Amino acid sequence: MNADLKPGLRHVQSLRVDHTLTVPAVSQAFTGFSDMPPVFATAFMVGFIEWTCIEALRPFLEPHERTVGTHVDVSHSAATPVGMTVTAEVELIAVEGRTLRFKVSCRDEAGLIGEGFHDRAVIDAAKFMARVSAKAEANRRP
Repeated sequence: MNADLKPGLRHVQSLRVDHTLTVPAVSQAFTGFSDMPPVFATAFMVGFIEWTCIEALRPFLEPHERTVGTHVDVSHSAATPVGMTVTAEVELIAVEGRTLRFKVSCRDEAGLIGEGFHDRAVIDAAKFMARVSAKAEANRRP
């Protein structure tokens, strides 16, 4: 992790909401969402926030490092219909060792749709995957 990574880092990304980002689209994994309104899904908003944080951090990571989400505390206070653009804004507000805390918000053309905080941890990708593999292997044993 680059020593230049400090609170104050900001990043903004936008995306246009299409049918693949709506609540019914979540039903491909969780069937209970199939008859819900076709608006920007909270699950996808959280993923979009995470992606925006990942992109903000990318220039500060070593080639073997990645970040993983560890905590999400975000409201989703307004619906966004298909066709509107959502913009995520993230600001790094704390760096404690390898733990990073972001203040986050999402807006569409009509205003604020969600805000809160998101924490990420910097990991060594190979070591992380070795632990995941060991956990999977231990779970396969009778």
